[in-house]
Amino acid sequence: MFIIKPYIFNRFPEIVCGFSTKIGLNRKAPYFFNLSHSVGDDEKSVNENRIAFFNYFGLTSDNISLPRQIHSDIVTVVDSASVCGESDAMITEKTNLGLVISAADCTSVYIYDFKLKVIAAIHSGWRGTKEKIVDKTLQIMLNDFNCKPEHLFVYIGPSISQANYEVGKEVAEQFDGKYLKLINNKFFLDVAGANYDMLINRGIPISHIQKSNLCTYEYSELLHSYRRDGIKSGRSLGLIAIKK
Repeated sequence: MFIIKPYIFNRFPEIVCGFSTKIGLNRKAPYFFNLSHSVGDDEKSVNENRIAFFNYFGLTSDNISLPRQIHSDIVTVVDSASVCGESDAMITEKTNLGLVISAADCTSVYIYDFKLKVIAAIHSGWRGTKEKIVDKTLQIMLNDFNCKPEHLFVYIGPSISQANYEVGKEVAEQFDGKYLKLINNKFFLDVAGANYDMLINRGIPISHIQKSNLCTYEYSELLHSYRRDGIKSGRSLGLIAIKK
């Protein structure tokens, strides 16, 4: 099993964080090491895959909080393991509770306040980015949890790059031109870049942010991509937790 682990949290031994890939348990095409029950993969295999992934971090399904992702701007504060309803971001200050995001091109963001021991996990596709779900999550962390931007460390996980993310004019018109490229009358959107700027605009130091350069579309041997593989694409999970 190959897990992508961000270096930005290495200085905090209490934090575990990682992003799954297609590689694990010798799974084969078309789904490979898939962690989603919603793509047509064998349920038993998915359950085995999830057990292996959670165990990698010293957790089980009894220590996991998952949202029903709906491409929204809904942020949920969680304090126990569950499927926490329709939501695309979670915040907790509980230890041994893994916050888990599913992704196969969309941007995912993982945040840690090392002073107050608060974490967040965010799923932000183009719709969530338009609705500024990352900024809304930060607002709750700062206002309700008394976090300070200078105490936050952030990992932006692998996602589809601007070079491979063509969108229609109706989507492009909803974004600032700085996040768009027009090539041969086609629009290409930088979703990860827009989310990165939300972090910077909230005052998080550049040195506290790690933005993955891995494009889910390009790294076909390593990463799931719905844009590349369509309905036969598996899903990765990203996880962050504070361990005791």
